[in-house]
Amino acid sequence: MITLTERRPFRRIAVFGGVYSNAHALRATLADAATRDVDAVFCLGDLGGFGPHPDRVFPLLDDGGVRVIQGNYDLAVGQGHADCGCGYTDPRDNHFARLSYAYTLSHTSTEHRRWMAALPGHRRLTLGGRSTLLCHGSPRGISEFLWESTTPDGLIARLLDAAGAEIVLCTHSGIKWQRRLNDGRHLVNVGVIGRPENDGTTRVWYAVLTAEPGADLDVEFVPIAYDHEMLAREMAAEALAPEFVATVRTGWWTTCLEA
Repeated sequence: MITLTERRPFRRIAVFGGVYSNAHALRATLADAATRDVDAVFCLGDLGGFGPHPDRVFPLLDDGGVRVIQGNYDLAVGQGHADCGCGYTDPRDNHFARLSYAYTLSHTSTEHRRWMAALPGHRRLTLGGRSTLLCHGSPRGISEFLWESTTPDGLIARLLDAAGAEIVLCTHSGIKWQRRLNDGRHLVNVGVIGRPENDGTTRVWYAVLTAEPGADLDVEFVPIAYDHEMLAREMAAEALAPEFVATVRTGWWTTCLEA
């Protein structure tokens, strides 16, 4: 796995995960981030999957100067794997994952597949003087789910130790959360912008992180409203699973329920 190290130190960054082919939410997120005085914008991977027209997100990422790492979807699509490598164990979840992956694989251009295959799996940077690792699932696994309710402080400490980082930023699970350990180190799941987080609303979330020297890390989770009805109509027109369309319109997950 390629690790890219950012040489420039940062004070304030915007970070999101899980675009899931949702160009509408990506456009709204980048517009919001542009108003927040951030030094850079990062994406923690999974550019495709779930939504329609995956190739539409790449020009937006490029125009926005977004620094991207590789998610499991990007790795799989980029290398032409047989499945998304999402890490599900429930048969129903794997059924819908196969449908989503087949659509994304067949609708992503060769140019963009090559670009995703070359993405770094991790990025390292300095945020307010703190060593920070950006990953997709966890520092040890691209498809590891780190849920707030099942990730104890001891595991977080071990992950931070192994990563050699004071801050770890991740995504993959689709639900934002953060934890500050007693020693001042942090793990932050930045959420995803491609679909709502199973809370009964249509909004999506990203994170703005600020670390001033001598001050604690500040994490702001930012809600984003976008034209979800347009997305739902496009998904239906592409004959994507009705269950996916229902999630966009209701804010409740109909798949990935093993979470």
